Amino acid sequence: MASASTISSSEPTKGEASNISSIKAFAESNGASLIPSNYHSFTEPHHIIDDVADEFAASIPVIDFSLLTSDDPQIHDNHVHQLAKACAQWGFFMLINHGIPESLMEELMKKSQEFNDLPMEEKKEFSEKDEALSPIRLGTSFHPPKENVHYWRDFLKVITSPHFNFPHKPPGYREVAFQYSRKINVVARKLIEGISESLGLESNSIIESTGFDSGLQIMAVNFYPPCPQPHLALGLPPHSDLGFFTFLFQNGIGGLQIKHEGKWVNVDPLPNSLLVNIGDQLEVVSNGRYASVLHRAILNNKDTRISFVVVNGPAKDKEIGPAPQLLDKEKPVFKSIKYQDYFMLQQNSRLSERSLDQIRFSGQ
Repeated sequence: MASASTISSSEPTKGEASNISSIKAFAESNGASLIPSNYHSFTEPHHIIDDVADEFAASIPVIDFSLLTSDDPQIHDNHVHQLAKACAQWGFFMLINHGIPESLMEELMKKSQEFNDLPMEEKKEFSEKDEALSPIRLGTSFHPPKENVHYWRDFLKVITSPHFNFPHKPPGYREVAFQYSRKINVVARKLIEGISESLGLESNSIIESTGFDSGLQIMAVNFYPPCPQPHLALGLPPHSDLGFFTFLFQNGIGGLQIKHEGKWVNVDPLPNSLLVNIGDQLEVVSNGRYASVLHRAILNNKDTRISFVVVNGPAKDKEIGPAPQLLDKEKPVFKSIKYQDYFMLQQNSRLSERSLDQIRFSGQ
């Protein structure tokens, strides 16, 4: 493979796809101390640390799922209020006591590492699919044809609901992913019930109006190899996610930052917790009360970070807009749009652009 200096001197022009098809393969075969200039997210090294405010880290909300789902009305109502506060003030929280076995999460991360370690020849069958809604897709960066700057990330994206798909290698990966997919659906459903209640709606209101039970669920495994110049590049730029909730856990290597009060906050997960951020469709349904959180992935020069992500959203063919009951006393902030159309809008944009702004009513 060409050296970093060769790639830099003949790098793609703006808007063209990178000629690096795998960051892992490039990093392992190159061994260079420089990265191609079309991976530079920052022109000045200090930009990545200037806006970090770690004094906020200890204030990141923690939601106890076992108490949110308590049969005791007072305990339940109290934690619905805490959930609403976390969503309104942060758009993000750590979920503890969620009921998903730690052993299952550990096995899923182990199999994800094994998948990442497979030779490219064995993974090639998954990398030839470039459609955003392909059942299984392996790629790099986010959407290179639309990008001026590329991102130091390889990914595996799989549609796991309403129809379950997953790679058949390594052995056992598909089976453990299926178990996790179904358990996350249970957790997401209970959280959405709590969100409905916090908005003054019936607990099943959002579930029924958005077709959640036949909704789109996507698993994404992000691989961030060591980067020789982590102060210049990003694994992913500031962005918000599709859907209602994104659930994330990682392999013990930090890198997630969330935006809070104009500053970036490093997220240090509690043991066996799930990191949960509000997605765009929850911001829409709540008519802007619960904003989807901006977040990004920073890099290091020593270890591969792996994050396992699940996005739960509405049914593809459902029109998603502000809950009608909320519009009795307030004007709509967002236009209604089919979830599939919004999905494609986001996938065909630069990730750093906020797709919600394209469906927001002017002046809102």
